[in-house]
Amino acid sequence: MSKPPVVIPLGAMRFNSDSQKLEYFNGDVWMQVHTFSPDLNGGARGVFGGGTANVNTIDYITISTAGNAADFGDLTSARTNSSCSSNTRGCWAGGYSPTRDIIDYVTISQTGNAIDFGNLTVARFATSSNSNQTRGTWAGGSNPGHNDVIDYITIASTGNAVDFGNLLNAGANSRGGAASPTRGVYMGQHRSGDPNSDIIQYITFATLGNATDFGNLSVGRHNPYSISNSTRALAGGGNAPGQSDIIDYVEIATTGNALDFGNLLAAKRSHGGCASSTRGVFAGGGDPTVNTIQYVTIATQGDAVDFGDLTQSRESFGGVSNAHGGLG
Repeated sequence: MSKPPVVIPLGAMRFNSDSQKLEYFNGDVWMQVHTFSPDLNGGARGVFGGGTANVNTIDYITISTAGNAADFGDLTSARTNSSCSSNTRGCWAGGYSPTRDIIDYVTISQTGNAIDFGNLTVARFATSSNSNQTRGTWAGGSNPGHNDVIDYITIASTGNAVDFGNLLNAGANSRGGAASPTRGVYMGQHRSGDPNSDIIQYITFATLGNATDFGNLSVGRHNPYSISNSTRALAGGGNAPGQSDIIDYVEIATTGNALDFGNLLAAKRSHGGCASSTRGVFAGGGDPTVNTIQYVTIATQGDAVDFGDLTQSRESFGGVSNAHGGLG
């Protein structure tokens, strides 16, 4: 009697012992996972900037090794923000308080203070952001009412942001965004009539236009923080409406609902975060505000593990890296 055929789930991962490469199943065939791992001062670098209450501090870590963050420099002003990066530059935009349209940038390989880049099209805070090697975007936010604006910049140049399109609806407090080299993903939202939305939406970086529906989080919430490698995006923590320790994940190349990944060390909201091709890092968070840094291994589901500490406790800030999923 023959055995029934084996059904391979979409997004399954395997290690190909012949090619010595990690692969994922796209629904039809096994595809190689392309990774990017720069070597700057010993490894991929994560940088965290600003936050509450009125912090202008920039910290950095080496993502491949656990340990406490070190001082990098300062933003041009103390504020909350969200962020994006290429493999050379990290950018932070918007903020509170008061509501700002500022965009700052740093060179990730060099410590030092941030430099003025330009301005958003609309001053706002609590935006979601993501990027590939070329473009960075900021979406939604409050000023103080919610809006659906998506702005973008060309990271290698300086100048004011330009209109990209619009979210599916006006909302804020998505916090982090995630990306592959082709797609940017926004996970969760706070919007009028639905304070803890489970919406996931995405854009295609190469073409301007409005966001498209992707699927739903396992639990509706706002103020999660999202990170990614080039294939998988994670959303950790948030308000649901109480603070959550849930980590969800999606496969960026496909659309569909999020699945359970594991749990953070504690239920928190408004983390900062960054990622390499292998590790996702969540830092800080509130309420109350903490200085904890924790990490997960993106390819395997499981709970977060302690990494170290920020130089000071804070929440509602952006993290960047030179090795995140949008870079390949």
